[in-house]
Amino acid sequence: MEKVLEVDHLSTVFLQDGQPITVVNGVSFSVDKGEIVGLVGESGSGKSVTSLSVMKLFKGTTGSIATGEIRFKGTAISSFNEARMRKLRGKQMAMIFQEPMTSLNPVMKIGEQLSEVIRLHMPYKKKEARERAQQMLEKVGISRAKDVLNEFPHQLSGGMRQRVMIAMALSCDPELLIADEPTTALDVTIQAQILELMKELQAELGMSILLITHDLGVVSEMCDRVAVMYAGQIVEEASVKALFQKPMHPYTKGLIASVPQMGKQQSKLSSIPGNVPHPTHMPSGCRFAPRCSYAFDQCISEEPPLIVTEEGHKSACWLHETSEYHLAKGGEPVG
Repeated sequence: MEKVLEVDHLSTVFLQDGQPITVVNGVSFSVDKGEIVGLVGESGSGKSVTSLSVMKLFKGTTGSIATGEIRFKGTAISSFNEARMRKLRGKQMAMIFQEPMTSLNPVMKIGEQLSEVIRLHMPYKKKEARERAQQMLEKVGISRAKDVLNEFPHQLSGGMRQRVMIAMALSCDPELLIADEPTTALDVTIQAQILELMKELQAELGMSILLITHDLGVVSEMCDRVAVMYAGQIVEEASVKALFQKPMHPYTKGLIASVPQMGKQQSKLSSIPGNVPHPTHMPSGCRFAPRCSYAFDQCISEEPPLIVTEEGHKSACWLHETSEYHLAKGGEPVG
């Protein structure tokens, strides 16, 4: 299977009072052609920073890639300058941001914003770009597309703005779409419509999607594989089926257990105690250990590697007998 995106031991830092703070630490994963991969975790886990690192969208911040490599279709893009990244973004790699109201320009009409992206990456004149913009709005289910071209973002509902963002991201037929919490702040009905739309367009265009979310329900419906992220690191990776049938890492188990189950009476909702640690105060050893009810001495003192536990299922936990068996048999740490 052709790999569209490969992230290899990525570490991203931000400067605070002149000192580098590591927010993403040694993250590795890949997205195959035509595959939907979910990146899951609580707020503050480093999911969005990982996506911004892939797109190299650090302008106006102190962020930068410290170590590791990012490859797009086999080409290392980590060292690309802004000019080369600008040619790649929008054309071959596109992104749907978390909040469409702050991502769309409030003083530009929708048609102008869409046409600008199209003309930047495609050999279209002004009229052709506008026609393409209208076609894309129709493709994402906006019935009055011609009217919307002449409207400003504040004149549209949240669901409509999100559809505009999807139309903009897909307007140049990218091979990789990064969707960062694409249904945040939308009501449940609109969420379902947006997710169904993304799935239909993905199947139609054959593109790959990196879906960033904290919603495990969305993951179960949308994704082929899942990478679970905690405190800037990948702690588990598996197919969707394997992850939900047999989660390996205590953090993943806690996330799944915290989702209310339909038809099941619960006197008390399950939750994970504590909070995600701040990047400036990371615990030694396993970063989840202070919140983990299974933690023992080795967890506190030694950071577990991400290793293959069974059939490609990866987990970073000292707890599993399968992990210890794998290492005892000569298996190598991965990830």
